[in-house]
Amino acid sequence: MNKRQRIKKDKEFQFVFKRGKSFANRQFVVYCYRKEGQAEFRIGLSVSKKIGNAVTRNRIKRYIRQSFLEMKDEIQNDMDYIIIARHQAASKDFHETKKSLQHVLRIARVIKKNGK
Repeated sequence: MNKRQRIKKDKEFQFVFKRGKSFANRQFVVYCYRKEGQAEFRIGLSVSKKIGNAVTRNRIKRYIRQSFLEMKDEIQNDMDYIIIARHQAASKDFHETKKSLQHVLRIARVIKKNGK
């Protein structure tokens, strides 16, 4: 993911938290906010220290970023997403993480119709 696709500033996080809609499953909470005219989606990641040590938290973030890269053609581009990992995300491998993210994004209805 390049720098244009990341949400880093606290002000941007708070904006999406306040104005966006949230959707959740057991592993993730996703906040979605539509930004008209945005060329590509942006994501912000939040993985609490309660979930595990630095190695575990970084692994979860890598899995989430890779999942979004693999699903980039299916996901709506004019959106900002904030993904909050829950404690159960620490025990999942990459494929389970991707499947769980697809599930919560389907609930949010941000995966395009032609995506599977």
